[in-house]
Amino acid sequence: MRWLKALNIPFLMPAVIRGKTGGTRALLVGRKSYFTSYTLLSPNYGSVTCRMAVVCGYYKGFKNQHGIRYAVYVLHRIKVSLPQLHDYYRERFGIETSYRQKNQCRIRTTTKNPILRLLFVALAFILLNLWVYLLWYFVSRPRPGGQVVYQNLFPLKTMLEFLAHAVERRFPAITAIYLPAP
Repeated sequence: MRWLKALNIPFLMPAVIRGKTGGTRALLVGRKSYFTSYTLLSPNYGSVTCRMAVVCGYYKGFKNQHGIRYAVYVLHRIKVSLPQLHDYYRERFGIETSYRQKNQCRIRTTTKNPILRLLFVALAFILLNLWVYLLWYFVSRPRPGGQVVYQNLFPLKTMLEFLAHAVERRFPAITAIYLPAP
């Protein structure tokens, strides 16, 4: 965060609620959302003072819970009102979801070659986009108001298993190595 603030880059990120009575949990008071300034302390990285937003909402029976639901965000150079802040962050969550899905189909390697690692990440994004294309054009149906995608009929893991079987069929595993006789 110190680096982002020094470069004056706008950011919005959730803050982890820590502590039993102190820490960021001490910010969770009242029934109204508010902005405040808070100093985050770290024994390894030092301290940074930043603008925090505490957003109050109500569970209303969501996940069988009732009462006030708090969300704490760290923000810098973001001009969003408090009621819209939670929805604004949820839009960003879609980007993070694509990175999480990319990690499901990324090739794991121990090589330190950055070009090869970048190639594997690019291949993961291509596979993810192929899956979205297949879902959109073959596992969905149009309807008024938008397309209905039946993602549960063809999950990403199933497509990756199909590809793994096809590669294993084309390039079978080597089970034995024969050495020439002396």
